[in-house]
Amino acid sequence: MEDPLYLNHASYSPPTQAVADTVQALLASAMRGGPTTSAELHGEHARARAAVARLAGVPAERVALTTSTSQGLLQTAFGVRGDVLVSLDEFPANVYPWRRAEAAGRLRVHALPGSGPGMTSGTVSPSPVTPERVADALTPAIGAVAVSAVDFRTGYRADLAGIRSVIGPDRLLVVDGIQGFGAIDADWSPADVLVVGGQKWLRAGWGTGFMAFSERGLAQVEPTLGSWAGAEDQARYDGTIHPLLAGAERHAVTNLSPFTSGALATALEGITATGIGVIAAQIASTAGRLADAIEAAGLALLSPRAPAERAGIVVAGYPAGAAIEAHARLTAAGVTATLHGDDRIRFSPHSTTPGGTIDRVAELIGRSASAPG
Repeated sequence: MEDPLYLNHASYSPPTQAVADTVQALLASAMRGGPTTSAELHGEHARARAAVARLAGVPAERVALTTSTSQGLLQTAFGVRGDVLVSLDEFPANVYPWRRAEAAGRLRVHALPGSGPGMTSGTVSPSPVTPERVADALTPAIGAVAVSAVDFRTGYRADLAGIRSVIGPDRLLVVDGIQGFGAIDADWSPADVLVVGGQKWLRAGWGTGFMAFSERGLAQVEPTLGSWAGAEDQARYDGTIHPLLAGAERHAVTNLSPFTSGALATALEGITATGIGVIAAQIASTAGRLADAIEAAGLALLSPRAPAERAGIVVAGYPAGAAIEAHARLTAAGVTATLHGDDRIRFSPHSTTPGGTIDRVAELIGRSASAPG
């Protein structure tokens, strides 16, 4: 069980005991060896894909496992052709892949107007990616739009259905879902490619993740970085390039660790058993109390106030330079949160965060806001 003052699930969420037990059991099985061990271990791969399919709302054949959001987005970017619209205020994992693919001559990047260097200062946050901004930036050449389901700086929830509506049925919508999947109860069907790492809200640990495709996404995103594991007849070592697998596993690079696949499967099955609606409601309630505490302390709330527009991230804005000392005080008191620059602190509770934690953090925030210097 994580420390009760741990409020950093948007950076890394400690795996559950069930996940730890799964990994230990799989390691024990691997240590024993035997003629059926390999097949048994790699059966975790199918279990994980099935667990993703249930939560993402897509058939398992349209799910591919990967090691991280960064890896999945890189594979997606190199599989897209044409022009891509993306905000430069996205987390770097959703900027670098598109720039790398552009440099390789596979596509052209269109920066969302009003995004990028100079757009953030003091307690001013980047403008959220809205359907209106996307609509204004579209050109006939743009064939894909990339966006985060939840903004890592503020916790703002993108209107995926609205963006899908304005870009139309023929453009691809690529969604970085790592800050939302497992934390919010959302309809993911607008996404043509949904890429999620499991080390944050899913509590599956590092090295876990998935890509979930719509029919259009699977048909249009080429498996450019896919390798032998994404082809048929993998055990026929004849020096030829074999036909691609029919489903999303055509994007596979290699056989992934059965330990990480098992960890992801167990984490997702736990979410399904509890109910994503129950988890999301608890996170929203705790995040709301944090937002109240920030405003009560006289600090700027840099996250949306309306619960429908906010996920599990709540950000306190400080005068320039003041957040460093405030964060140090919180850390000294045992609170784990993220310092962003010198003027903001990001808090991210999970459904397991005790109610008393918010009372304690509210007290500490009030002290840090009123402390001299």
